[in-house]
Amino acid sequence: MRKPFPLEVPNHKPPRVVEAIKAEIRKYLKRERRKTLPEGADFWDFDCRAGKDAESAEAVHVSELTKSIDTASLENWPAIHIEILAKEGHRTKTAAPESPCLGEPTEG
Repeated sequence: MRKPFPLEVPNHKPPRVVEAIKAEIRKYLKRERRKTLPEGADFWDFDCRAGKDAESAEAVHVSELTKSIDTASLENWPAIHIEILAKEGHRTKTAAPESPCLGEPTEG
């Protein structure tokens, strides 16, 4: 999805416009996550960008999209440009933290 969302809509209050934009983005993400994963993929990942226009859009994490919309609303932008591109994600194993096992007795 590559789309500019107007933040100033006649006959609609700004908070309702912001909520409508957030709802549309959540619906899009939910729809994309329901699609069948390619073989070898663990989950759907998203490359996201947000800004005043397509040229000034900066990369943001998918969890930060709503904060970007709120920021645009607070700064009274006329519109916000949002790009969300789905890609396949692969989980990586992380090193376990070094801590004593729960079954071992502790001194003291």
